[in-house]
Amino acid sequence: MNIGFIGLGKMGGAMAGRLHAAGHRVVGFDANQAALTAAGERGLEVAGSITELAEALEAPRVVWIMTPPGAPTEAAVTELKAALGAGDLVIDGGNSDFRDTLRRAAELREQGITLVDVGVSGGVQGAQNGCGLLVGSDPSDFERLKPIFDALAAKGGCAHVGRSGAGHFAKAVHNGVEYAIMQAYGEGYELLAASDIDVDVLATLEAWQAGCSIRSHLLEKLIEALRPDPALESIRGYAADSGMGRWTVEEAIRLRVPTPTISAALQARFRSQQDDSPTMKSIAALRGVIGGHAVLKSEGGSK
Repeated sequence: MNIGFIGLGKMGGAMAGRLHAAGHRVVGFDANQAALTAAGERGLEVAGSITELAEALEAPRVVWIMTPPGAPTEAAVTELKAALGAGDLVIDGGNSDFRDTLRRAAELREQGITLVDVGVSGGVQGAQNGCGLLVGSDPSDFERLKPIFDALAAKGGCAHVGRSGAGHFAKAVHNGVEYAIMQAYGEGYELLAASDIDVDVLATLEAWQAGCSIRSHLLEKLIEALRPDPALESIRGYAADSGMGRWTVEEAIRLRVPTPTISAALQARFRSQQDDSPTMKSIAALRGVIGGHAVLKSEGGSK
């Protein structure tokens, strides 16, 4: 198939290269000139703009977007709206808010352009070796695009999960669950490391992964991260939240579905992003006033 590919960073570049290796004609574009140059050096056709990319493809055209959610994806969709026409198809493979996806799909539909949303999971290694694809589309569009999905997905890793918006919603819930699993592994790691019993933490996790019931892909990656630095002395305890965990919790609240574990994991990430928790500062101050407990002063405070 002929496919345009917008966004040639770590994920997008690997995915475009995988499509190219599978025999598909790929025309790529990225606003970052270094990424565009690197794609050209790997043998991909490249375009100097989104309009040029659209002109290089035969109708009906298929264009995959692999850009960050929010403004970058919004800008790409807006440009494609002007460059494409009736019968063309846009695939959003980024981590877009499913509510934005529903809106964009409706806007493109007015011009006869179809939007397919694909939740992509597996990270850079998945992009290189086969990833998980959660596809939201009409069944006919899923069948039309199946050669592309087959080239990108791990065996058994592609599913048509519903119509427009379903792919990105399924990915948001996936990431919420991932937050919770990561949090559980992190708490287990800390508890093992804090014990006054001499526990070989890395050996314990490796045994968990080799044959215990909590083995998983995420545990495998935690072990991989710990091997060069088991005490994590070189790592700061800051964990960003991409937005998908928030969207999952927001939708859970709207639907009145209890998600205490996912919600707590999201809150823990917020706490990690604070240098010094204002909440805990206020509690420390209250303890000092109410019970006369000692209050530790900050480094910049008075003694």
